[in-house]
Amino acid sequence: MIIFADTSALFALLVHNDYMHIRARANLDYFSTHDVRLLTSSYVILETVALLQRRVSLAAVSDFQMKIQPLLDVIWVDAEWHAKAMQRLLARADRALSLVDCLSFEIMEARGLTTAYTFDKHFEENGFTIAAFHDLDRF
Repeated sequence: MIIFADTSALFALLVHNDYMHIRARANLDYFSTHDVRLLTSSYVILETVALLQRRVSLAAVSDFQMKIQPLLDVIWVDAEWHAKAMQRLLARADRALSLVDCLSFEIMEARGLTTAYTFDKHFEENGFTIAAFHDLDRF
């Protein structure tokens, strides 16, 4: 099974005092023992690194680079992906959605993915299942 990994979960993995850290860790442990692959985008990586650098430390960025990023299958964003995400963002006209969110939704739809490893309610509001908020035994 493939699940899309979002910034909120990746950030929580590395920030021990984040209120979702324990849940993020438990999810990752479950994924690793149940052959669940994590797919993400280069925009999610960029956003995660920026948050870690600004809110935590460069050491946290290094931990992400060394420990978490190797676990991810990454779609590197090109002009076509960017244009699709931008089109979605502008069409939705919802300031609460980010370009990164819109790109994530585009990728998930294109790949036929229905579940995200996230703590961001926007995924559920856009028709996706949030793995971190549900009983994981059903996967």
